[in-house]
Parts: sequence; structure tokens; C-alpha cells
Amino acid sequence: MAMSIIWSTAIISAIFFGAATGRASEVGAAAMEGAAAAVNLCLSIGGMICLWSGIIEVMNRSGLSASLSNFLRPLLVWLFPSARKDSELLEALSQNVSANLLGLGNAATPAGLRGAKGLFRHSGADKASNELCRLVVMNTASIQLIPSTVAAIRAAAGASNAFDILPAVWISSIVSVSAGLLCSKFLQRFFT
Repeated sequence: MAMSIIWSTAIISAIFFGAATGRASEVGAAAMEGAAAAVNLCLSIGGMICLWSGIIEVMNRSGLSASLSNFLRPLLVWLFPSARKDSELLEALSQNVSANLLGLGNAATPAGLRGAKGLFRHSGADKASNELCRLVVMNTASIQLIPSTVAAIRAAAGASNAFDILPAVWISSIVSVSAGLLCSKFLQRFFT
């Protein structure tokens, strides 16, 4: 609701001041240019999401996802001990981590929701467990090896090399996940 008010106020103000200063045609041209840029951006991001979501589906059908799940199993079991005996939960957590590594927050969401439901079911409580909070932290900060959504936005904005940000993304995402997990571990002492 608040965002509706903010956007409506901004649009009405732009139209009012454009008309008051005799620049209504420039305001209209800027609105049309912005709409065209938004469509191009949506198509670029949609194409990138379709590509990587298709790759994840191929990984699932070829068994590569299961192999990745086995590779990630020691880390996931360490982070989420209640998932140790639940292969379905481990697979959902693995898919979530894999999609986040590829920078696909949209594709990570369904697996993350399945993982969150599984962790909630295993907690046996009516509130979020420490493991569930850890999953939320990992999804919020997620380590990204290939920031595909950001690269799509950069390509749509005209960047000559959309992936030249890789070292900065790797460093910042590793630092943010590490800080989030350390805070999570530290704070669970006070809230358990």
C-alpha cells in the first residue's frame, strides 16, 4: 500500500511539474522510453532465467542433481543436522544451494520453500528452528558463482562485459554468507 502511494505521488508530481514548466512532451517521451527499457529488461532477465532453469531441469533429469546432492551432503548435514536421514529434504536443500550458486533466486525459491517446510516439520515446534533461520540467512546472502540475473541486467543496460563483476561478486557473497552464518550461530545461543 505504501509503495502504491509513493509511486502514485511520484507520477502525479512528474506530470504536474512537467505541465507547469511547459515540458509535458518531455515527460511523456521519458515515460515511453522508460516503458520500452522495462520491457527489454524483463525479456533479457526472462531469457536468462529460462536458460538456467532449463539447465537445472536437465541436471535433475540426468541425475547430476543427485550427484551434486551427494557432494554437498557433508556441508548440508553439518548446517542442517535434522536433514541427515531425510533424503527428500537434502535434495531440496541441495537444489536450493545449486540454484543460488548459479545466481537464480527465482529457481531457488521453490526448492527453498520445500526445504523450509521439511525443516519446520522436523523441528516439531510451532516456531522457526535455528536450522530454518539458518536456511533463510543462506538464501538471503547466498554465495553466487555465476550471478546470472545480475549479468542479464547488466547486459540489458549495455555493459560491454556483463560478467566482469565476478571477483567482486565472489568476495562479497562469501563474506556476506560467512557473516550471516556466524551471526546466526552466535544469536542462537540467546534465543534457544
